[in-house]
Amino acid sequence: MLKNNDKRTAKDDNAAYTDVDSTTPPPCAKRPRIDAWNVTIQPDNWTVEQMRNYLESCGLRDIGQVFKVQKISGDSISSITEKKLEEMGIHDMHTKWKTLAALEELEPCPALSPCKDSTLCKVFNDPIHGHIELHALCVKVIDTPQFQRLRYIKQLGGCYLVFPGASHNRFEHSIGTCYLAGEMTRALKMKQPELKITEEDILCVQLAGLCHDLGHGPFSHLFDQCFIPAVDPESPWEHEKASVAMFQYLLDDNGLKEVFNVYGLFDRDIEFIKELINGLPKQKEGEKDWPCLGRGRKKSFLYEIVANKRNGIDVDKWDYFARDCHNLGIRNSFDHDRFIKFARVIDVNGLQICSKDKEAGNLYEMFHTRKALHERAYQHPVNKVVESMITEALVLANDHIKFRGENGELKKMSEAVDDMVAFSKMTDSVFEQIRISEDPKLKKAQEIVRKIQTRQLYTCVGQSWPKPNFEVKRIDIPKILSELEEMVKDDCKSLDINMTKDDLHLHVVNLDYGMKKDNPIDRVHFYSKEKPNEAVKIRKEQVSMMLPNTFSEQIIRLYIKRHDGNLLKKTEVVSRLFSCFREWCSKNGMNEAKSGKLAVEMTSVKTKETANDQVTPWKGSEGHASKSVQGKCKAKQKILDKF
Repeated sequence: MLKNNDKRTAKDDNAAYTDVDSTTPPPCAKRPRIDAWNVTIQPDNWTVEQMRNYLESCGLRDIGQVFKVQKISGDSISSITEKKLEEMGIHDMHTKWKTLAALEELEPCPALSPCKDSTLCKVFNDPIHGHIELHALCVKVIDTPQFQRLRYIKQLGGCYLVFPGASHNRFEHSIGTCYLAGEMTRALKMKQPELKITEEDILCVQLAGLCHDLGHGPFSHLFDQCFIPAVDPESPWEHEKASVAMFQYLLDDNGLKEVFNVYGLFDRDIEFIKELINGLPKQKEGEKDWPCLGRGRKKSFLYEIVANKRNGIDVDKWDYFARDCHNLGIRNSFDHDRFIKFARVIDVNGLQICSKDKEAGNLYEMFHTRKALHERAYQHPVNKVVESMITEALVLANDHIKFRGENGELKKMSEAVDDMVAFSKMTDSVFEQIRISEDPKLKKAQEIVRKIQTRQLYTCVGQSWPKPNFEVKRIDIPKILSELEEMVKDDCKSLDINMTKDDLHLHVVNLDYGMKKDNPIDRVHFYSKEKPNEAVKIRKEQVSMMLPNTFSEQIIRLYIKRHDGNLLKKTEVVSRLFSCFREWCSKNGMNEAKSGKLAVEMTSVKTKETANDQVTPWKGSEGHASKSVQGKCKAKQKILDKF
């Protein structure tokens, strides 16, 4: 119920929507304050005429007349549901949602009973979160072919071929995200009952967490970040949009819409789940219209739980940080449970999830963990080589491996992204399909797969870092490779090798805190113990003077694809190619290139006595170097020379 001193306007709360075409989001309806009717009478005591006047002021003149004919007064607000509106003859989807949004400002929707009966829930034993309990409707979604498909898509793509422990998949990550989404929403409901978070809201947020990765293709981000741009550079396809499409296909293919209705979720709630998966769209400066249909502006904070596009702090990251660190053997220094305990919703030009001021350091640890994972695993030089080779194999196989989609039509991998029937059949198994195929058209792709399995990987020639205010973009790569081709062509002629840009591979690594050059903590608001309802920003210097001054960096790595049987010739080619790469870097705003042979680049530790001289081997009693030591030094040098 609204209190008498509530000064929020209906315009700010976006309680209703105007009738528009279903393909575009309806703008916010202007609505006067509830005080306009009678501040002394609570909405549940309104007469039929007062209810009609209220709906008319929301732009629902015809609906107000229907309510008057049906003699619906304020005491019936809590009984109005989407199904009830249909029984009253109101069938237009936007009109129903518009009406429910208006009534939501007066009385929260009837709460769905928590999952108390053990027959309605299922317990999962998760290696990260322990024993977690999920609602029966979540279990219904899990037990579908579309969701089970995630068992066969590795969370870290090709990283498993480099880090043996990285065998976890999107299936377990999605269940973990679902659990954390529920924990976060329930914590807010318990601490701040004035937010009027309903059990329907909690269930919708959980389902969004559960289904947010349904749209991932084979090898996860390799598919949308490497394969799709390679076959169609102009494609706007994103796995988030595919997740929404796959979620709808899951509902239709398994007849779950009726099951959702049984558990109190209707069309508006399904739309809300889709919006949560996509995240709250960015609004233009000065734009006042609320862009979402699923929930009004008063529930805007719910859109930050699964996919937070404002500052990147969401349950999706919390789960994959903990899960990836666990499987990779990397320490996770961020404590998401602590963040949940101190999370609080405050009105900062809209309701936002804020944290306690002393948690600023914990949040910096979160983004440092993200950078560490990218630096040590996701962007590891060997991992990126493997992923590049898998991408090349998929591109070569694209025209020859097809999946039957809607209406029985065969679709290439690049075409299946727009056909959920075909896309639901695509998993990491495509790698094995290429390997065991007897189709001669897949011979080149099979050669790459074999090289991956026998570790005949591309050789890292060198790497460099752009100087400040200089950045290498993806579209610059072909031009850079052409320039390197011209530089190295003459050098390799004497070795009887015709080196072209097709023999080279350039990879651009972007490391940041998730917001490119910006500090994501600048987009976070904090509260203090003394002022729990007042949100402020905390400058980096107020947290620690040891925090980074820049929040992004770029690494450029050059690889050679060739695998010549003559090791000496290959070593000479790599050496000459590195010289050309170093020369190119010095001319194009890059720092001095470092060799890909990291073992050679390392400097040995020197003792005090030999600080100004080279370290000499230990000498025996006769003053000569020990033969065993001399032998070891020579053997070590031979090993290094092979690199």
